[in-house]
Amino acid sequence: MDVDAYVAAHNAEWLRLERLINRGRRLTGAEADELVDLYQRTATHLSVVRSSSPDPQLVGRLSSLVARGRAAVGGAQAPLWRDVTRFATVSFPAAAYRMRWWWLGGAVLGNLLSLALAIWVVHSPDVQATIGTPDEIRELVEHDFANYYTEHSAASFAFKVWVNNAWVSATALIFGILLGVPTVYVLLLNQVNLGISGGLMFAYGKGDVFFGLILPHGLLELTAVYLACAGGLKLGWTIVDPGPRRRGQALAEEGRAAVSIALGLIAVLLVSGLIEGFVTGWVHITWLRITIGVIAEAAFLTYVIVLGRRAVRQGETGDTDLHPDLVPVSG
Repeated sequence: MDVDAYVAAHNAEWLRLERLINRGRRLTGAEADELVDLYQRTATHLSVVRSSSPDPQLVGRLSSLVARGRAAVGGAQAPLWRDVTRFATVSFPAAAYRMRWWWLGGAVLGNLLSLALAIWVVHSPDVQATIGTPDEIRELVEHDFANYYTEHSAASFAFKVWVNNAWVSATALIFGILLGVPTVYVLLLNQVNLGISGGLMFAYGKGDVFFGLILPHGLLELTAVYLACAGGLKLGWTIVDPGPRRRGQALAEEGRAAVSIALGLIAVLLVSGLIEGFVTGWVHITWLRITIGVIAEAAFLTYVIVLGRRAVRQGETGDTDLHPDLVPVSG
């Protein structure tokens, strides 16, 4: 589709709709009917642009105009379940899929850092000495590491883990607006803790225990953290390089996509929290614990790849859905 030609053909209608919206309640009956008609047309135009040529600047302009038009005409809203369904099947997976390279890059670099740090800890008694005395480390690897998952009831521990991980992810995501600096800090802190813990466990011959307790919940939990960091870094980079969009518009669009990621991760981290609370410390068959974690991770990645790729191909970005749910009619 020729975007310039499409804008030229319909720009007068969009400008007229904007003028009618700006007049608010001071409309005659004929103007109110015209407002509804133009609103419906513009919603159709937005759908065409999204599917045929998802130009970010034009999509942003029409999305804003349609949202204001919907508020002006008082269009009926779709049932809540429909909004939730659309978020779960379109908005969240689209936002996550769009971040896939940022997401993958953070995961690879983060785990390489943890691996290097763990190897350093394993082969350096001096590093181990700075972490704790031999007795303290032995207590950690032989008792404290495993007891951490069972010292509280499963339900309360799962809730505690969920809240903590949600807070960490929200911090990494939302504070990406500060050029991504807090996001990098969260990622580094997470990987350093992982590397040190793994290094100490392997240094004392407890590598099997480490992976047996980390993998069941850690696969999904770390994936969620990497996704949150990806969203935060993308948000920070948008300030530096907004691309063809105006910086304010680009930040608004990426910010709304970040909100989609944040809301989606609440559910993802709830699942990982339930696994950590009810599986990691209480299922005593190691292969079964790990299998549960692998299934959860595979299910989430499949969900994002299948639904997210389809949504992105249809022009979705994970931005807030601003086109009308049920088109109002006049009469």
